[in-house]
Order: sequence, then C-alpha cells, then structure tokens
Amino acid sequence: MLAAALLLVVALAAAAVVGTRRGWFDTTPAATTAAPAPPAPVTLSMKGVGADGKAPTAAGVRAVLSGPAANGLLAPLAGLVVDPVTGSALWNQGETAPQTPASTIKVLTAAAALLALDHTAQFSTKVVRGSQPGSVVLVGGGDPTLSSLPAGRTTVYPGAATVDDLAAQVRAKAGQVTQVQYDVSRYAGPGTAPGWDPSDVPNGYVSPIEPVMLDGGRGDPTKYDTPRTATPAEAAARALAQRLGVPAVAAGTAAAGAEVLGEVKSAPVDQLVENLMQISDNVLAETMAREVAKARGLEPSFTGAAQAVRDVLTENGFDLSTSTAVDGSGLSPNDKVPAKLLADVLVAAAKPDASDAKTAKLRPLLTALPVAGGSGTLATRYDQWGAGGRGWVRAKTGTLTAVNTLAGVVVDADGRLLVFTFMSASPQNNAEVRGALDEMAAALRGCGC
Repeated sequence: MLAAALLLVVALAAAAVVGTRRGWFDTTPAATTAAPAPPAPVTLSMKGVGADGKAPTAAGVRAVLSGPAANGLLAPLAGLVVDPVTGSALWNQGETAPQTPASTIKVLTAAAALLALDHTAQFSTKVVRGSQPGSVVLVGGGDPTLSSLPAGRTTVYPGAATVDDLAAQVRAKAGQVTQVQYDVSRYAGPGTAPGWDPSDVPNGYVSPIEPVMLDGGRGDPTKYDTPRTATPAEAAARALAQRLGVPAVAAGTAAAGAEVLGEVKSAPVDQLVENLMQISDNVLAETMAREVAKARGLEPSFTGAAQAVRDVLTENGFDLSTSTAVDGSGLSPNDKVPAKLLADVLVAAAKPDASDAKTAKLRPLLTALPVAGGSGTLATRYDQWGAGGRGWVRAKTGTLTAVNTLAGVVVDADGRLLVFTFMSASPQNNAEVRGALDEMAAALRGCGC
C-alpha cells in the first residue's frame, strides 16, 4: 500500500512538472529590453580641404623653396605658388612670361570643356543606312574612345563603348550589308597641328584628329603610348566592316535624316576630362577642344578649337592676353602660356567656397589631377625624388624636348591647400629635371610656414 501511494505521488508530481513546462512554452514571455532603434540615416560625401589650416607666409614658402628652386638642373625656371583662400602669391619667379607649357596646357583645355559643356553630355557614334542598297555609313560624333575590345575588356579609356555593340545593333536591323562608308564631316581642317613632330604618330603619342576612331588610334588599346594609325576613321570603319563580314570600306557622307541602325555613346564629359588629365591623352584633349568649338559655333578645327578655348576662358575672367595656343594637347612647341594663367585656373577650381558658379564647374579639375606616386602620369614618380610629396601632391605633368612642367595642388603640413605651377626650359636630362620639379612640390608639402 505504501509503495503504491509513493508511486501515485511521484506520478502526480511528474504530471505537474510536465504541465508547468508545457505552460512555459505556450506563453509568450514579456519583453525585458526595448526594441533596437532603426539605423541612423547616413549620407556619404567628400569634403574638400577648407580654409581652416594655418595660412602660410610668403617668407616661409620662399624659405622652403630656396634650395629646390636653386637646383641648376631647372634653369631657366619660372613659376608661382598661390594660397587659393586669400589669392596671395607666396612665391613667384617669371610667372608672367609666356613659356612652352607642353601637356600642362591640358589644364586650360579641360577647364574650357568643364565651363562650356554639360558635364553629363555624351558623344555618340552612329551607323545609319546609306543611300545605296546594302550600304551603311559610320558617322563620327566626336568620341575617340570607342573600344575595339569585347565588352568587359579594359582599355586606356574606362567606360568606353564598343564597336562590337555597334556591329550587333547594325546586324539586327540593317539586313544584308555590302559596303561600309565612314563620315568624318563633323570636324574640319588638317588632322595635325602646326609644330607637331611627324614621328609623334608612329611613336604612339597621337593620331590625326578625326571624329571617329578606335582606342584613340592605338595599335594596342591597353597601352598609353603605342604606335598609332595615320588613318583612324578608316581603321574604325574597317573594324566595323570586319564584324559585319564586309570586305571594303570607303569615305562617304550620311544623308540628312538617314535611318539610324545603331548608336553607342561615350562616357560623360566630366569622366572624359578626368581620363585625359590622368593619362595626358593628346587625342582626347584635341577632340574635347573641338567639341568646345562646336558648342561655341566655331569651326571644329585646330584654329577654331584654340579660339574657342581662349574665348571661354577669357569670358570667365582669365587673362590670355600673352598666351598663344595652336592645339589643345600641348604637343606643339608653338604653344606659349605664362605660369600665372595655369595657376589662376587652378586657384579658381580650388577656392574653398564653391558658391561661385565658375568654381563649382571647375571643381572636377582637381580630382582629375594625377596623384603623386599613385595614379596617371605621376604613378611612377615621387619615389627617388620628392618622396615626401607622395600621396599629397596632385598635378598635371608636361614634357617635350627641353621642356618640363608641373601644375597642381598640394596640402601643406598645416592642412592648407596650395596651388603651384613650375615651368622649366632646361636642356638637361628629362628624368632628372622632372625629379627636381617633384622636389619643389614635395618641399611645399613639408611647409609649416
């Protein structure tokens, strides 16, 4: 009897426990902590260097540059250093005398493009139906970056459209194609500028300027300086014809209102400006100058492009009275520009207050400048010479025979952004002269003065 009673008690206890546990699971527990707050909204942005850094003195800047500027490798040397916050000149030497700028003239070409053109505009390359049965016409629209490589393959022009895409559109719409023509009527005048060296094309620095070409006329679209074609528009037409299975190409003109069979577009203007400044692309600089001429209603030739760049900059308050330009790339030794003009344009872009419409439009000019030891034409510099400026100097380079120039910006040790332009006409070894210029810019980086 006792054993039976004990078993009954244990059984009842077990049932109570089971029932109680089942109740725990059936009941939603009360919250003991508050629900987490929603994520805070985050807006990403880039903040430029402001006016808070300690202002340098002219005496201090002259002191830090006295050694580097006295380097005999640089003679004759002209230049200017400016604080864009105050507009004050902190160091100057022959800054108003016109000098051969070489590729630093691209600062002026890029500035004119940013001031005159819609930053989001794109240049198109079209194929339209020809006037004869089976013919199509490749129409140049001012984009020299059209890629010969398949989609996904990188060329020196990021974001470039491809001729493969253009050909696929034509195949889908044109029917049987028996002839490809190419229309270069968008531009006028000769394809090369006064003063250009005839060897510049085979040496890979430029192609004759036409409104349609593949990879800037390069033989190898992945290399900056590689032999170029002397007939870029015809070469582009042949590439299209090959993809359409057509054996022959010929020059021609598209009829007004002709049916569009295919169209591809370049990267936007602001990206093209960055591209031409980063790799100092001569073809892209010349086509951008011509597009400024077209926007201004001037002849899209070397003469018209040079006039258009001059007009745009003059209307925006820059003094070009002592400047001469025959091209937009700086390949010609006939170009003459004072260091002050290059500095004035960069100062306008670098002002900390971007409320001025001119400054706002020119702002992309700063981010387009190559970074010392990091990108573009400065990627391999600031190692042996000027290492202290590595990552801090951003500048446009320029090199011709007996000409080396450097124009850009640097943040000094006190966090102040300084604009500089250095121009050397030294006949000494180019690599050593460039190194001496890099030492000058790096000296500004170390300035707590």
